[in-house]
Amino acid sequence: MEKAPGSRRKFIRILVLAVISLLLLGKYLIPRVKRKKPLLRVRKKDIPGGGALVYRQKKIALIRDGRNVYALGMACTHLGCTLNATPQGFVCACHGSSFNSRGEVLRGPADRPLPRLAIEEDGEYIVIS
Repeated sequence: MEKAPGSRRKFIRILVLAVISLLLLGKYLIPRVKRKKPLLRVRKKDIPGGGALVYRQKKIALIRDGRNVYALGMACTHLGCTLNATPQGFVCACHGSSFNSRGEVLRGPADRPLPRLAIEEDGEYIVIS
């Protein structure tokens, strides 16, 4: 059983082209996992006790309630207007909705509480992704 003289060379050429094609196409076929850049990174000691640290540009409020720290989104759940912080909580300047410091609705037209944002502790920092 004799093989054709160029069959091995042809096989290797096809194999090399197939591997190169897979490497080039693999870039588009395999999804990349992107790392989320944190929205906010704040030192814990910068959050006032019994108060809030407000970032209006990012529509985020960090609130310290005793030993607990939590983050609320500062967009009104009625139509998405940016909220104003008050000593009692948050007020929507667009339509008058008000929320307490835990994000619960005190007065409408908003009917849903403010969203709590996931926070992570990273040593002396609070990170919101």
